[in-house]
Amino acid sequence: MSKLFSFSGTDDFCPGGSMYPNPKESSLFLSLGRHVDVYFPSRKRSRISAPFVFSGERFELKKPSIEVLPDECLFEIFRRLPGGQERSSCACVSKRWLTIVSNIRSDEISDNKTTQALDLNYESTDKKGGDVSEVEDEDVAGGYLSRSLEGKKATDVRLAAIAVGTAGRGGLGKLFIRGSNSSRGVTTVGLRAISRGCPSLRVLSLWNLATVGDDGLCEIAEGCHQLQKLDLCHCPAITNESLLALAKGCPDLTDLTIEGCANIGNEGIQAIARRCPNLKSVSIKDCALLGDQGIARLLTSTSYSLSKLKLQALNITDVSLAVIGHYGKAVTDLSLTSLPNVTEKGFWVMGNGHGLQKLKSFTVKACCGVTDLGLEAIGKGCPNLKQFCLRKCAFLSDNGLVSFAKAAGSLESLELEECHWVTQFGFFGSLINCGAKFKSISLVNCLGIKDLNVGLPPLPPCESLRSLSIRNCRGFGDASLAALGKLCPQLQNVELSGLHGITDVGFFPLLESCEAGLVKVNLSGCPNLGNKVVCKMADLHGWTLEMLNLDGCKISDAGLVAIAENCQLLSDLDVSKCTITDSGIAALARSNLINLQILSVSGCNLVSDKSLPSLGKLGQTLLGLNLQQCKAISSGAVDLLVEQLWRCDILF
Repeated sequence: MSKLFSFSGTDDFCPGGSMYPNPKESSLFLSLGRHVDVYFPSRKRSRISAPFVFSGERFELKKPSIEVLPDECLFEIFRRLPGGQERSSCACVSKRWLTIVSNIRSDEISDNKTTQALDLNYESTDKKGGDVSEVEDEDVAGGYLSRSLEGKKATDVRLAAIAVGTAGRGGLGKLFIRGSNSSRGVTTVGLRAISRGCPSLRVLSLWNLATVGDDGLCEIAEGCHQLQKLDLCHCPAITNESLLALAKGCPDLTDLTIEGCANIGNEGIQAIARRCPNLKSVSIKDCALLGDQGIARLLTSTSYSLSKLKLQALNITDVSLAVIGHYGKAVTDLSLTSLPNVTEKGFWVMGNGHGLQKLKSFTVKACCGVTDLGLEAIGKGCPNLKQFCLRKCAFLSDNGLVSFAKAAGSLESLELEECHWVTQFGFFGSLINCGAKFKSISLVNCLGIKDLNVGLPPLPPCESLRSLSIRNCRGFGDASLAALGKLCPQLQNVELSGLHGITDVGFFPLLESCEAGLVKVNLSGCPNLGNKVVCKMADLHGWTLEMLNLDGCKISDAGLVAIAENCQLLSDLDVSKCTITDSGIAALARSNLINLQILSVSGCNLVSDKSLPSLGKLGQTLLGLNLQQCKAISSGAVDLLVEQLWRCDILF
């Protein structure tokens, strides 16, 4: 102050010299009068040191702006706003404001009860209020909102917008993130916004997020204590630390899916098993660090709650299967895939553990340890097993399949795929020895299946079988098909696709033996079936037939005429790559019985623009029409159809 009173006008006011190189600027400075009487050296926030800006010989007054306030002040302002819609509006101003608003926890909002009351009042009066601009699909389910981000949309900014926008509209319940933008992907910042703004989150799915690590999952564990379902797929940066935090912060977890997370091992799974007593479903795939210790702890800790278990591509041994067989008391669905270290002993011990009494569905894929001995033990040890699927089990033979069919009295469905040691004798033997509840059997690409070269002795029919599916079994022929017709008189759904060995002669006995009437028939890829089969099928089963697939068969207009005259319930017809013409389409259109909803004539080169009126008439009931690779149909005709059949999806 002494310097101020002794200032003479010639001395420098500031020790560092005059603040303006040009003396004229000082006069401009002093001309402001009492508004500015002291010079302050520039600081970090120099833009708020004075309400003007010097530019050469002039100065300009700056308009007052809230942007000059530090983040701490804006945070205090935003958390005191009366409602969620007001905060959402503020978040739309800039990314900076969005970031600040998204970091406000629900318990940090001033007068939270008043805020909730205002939000509820707003919801009741205006359902279309403006929240943060979001482009994600919205679905209100169970009182919570659902959001999904994919690819380039998966960024921290969008997650912050979701956190703010959903806070005042019931809260976010489900969040699905698929993939990530490499330049601006999801990181801890985005998950922190979700953690703080979405405490009601119940379902979280993260796929292909290389930028998400333990810090992000720890944020979720800290703020989303209601989390029930967690899906982590190909997130390489996530380790056991994340699961430890989630086990502590989310004890209500019921569903856990982990796939392709190379840094997750026994410690993380053990923590989840200890602290999540309500765990019901677990699926783990391709986690190299997970072994028998983690699986054993999982089963022993959740023995009376875990109902679904799926293990794939893991380094577990027979020990894990033994634990499953003893402690899987609540397991109803079990899937084991690509377990190279599991042997015959493991499956045998699991079947004899007497713990899988409630098992209803069992799938085994690409496990070399499946043999006849282990399969029989499973049949005896799982008395309530209803659905059984075996794929790529190279050492399973006819004896094991027949023994299993005898032991599994509750079996309803059996699927065999690429089990090449199974022959036609094992197939027919399982049909003969199955229980009274057996309804469905499927063979896919089983190269051991050959056509019967000897007749079967008189056998009791399999009255319970309703569905038969045989696909791409090259050796299956007419003799086997005729035997099936006599053995299974109550068939309703038949799929015989990719079978070059069956002809009209072999198919007739099956058509004549089916007493209940066929409902769904798929004969795609059977090039030796022709019009005779279609005419006989239409005559005998037209009163029940609802779906018919003749893709690649030798069908002409005569077959379509028979269908049009007899199949009054038919709603789905596929005659792709058949030799039908415009006359056949016209026959369908003239029929007063048929009411097709789906029609496919893909690859029918003899169908031309002349069929346009007929297709237009059929379009009165059609919901789907496939005209792909119909070279004789012009694009102009298709445009007319699209305009005329506005309620029908047309592929061209």
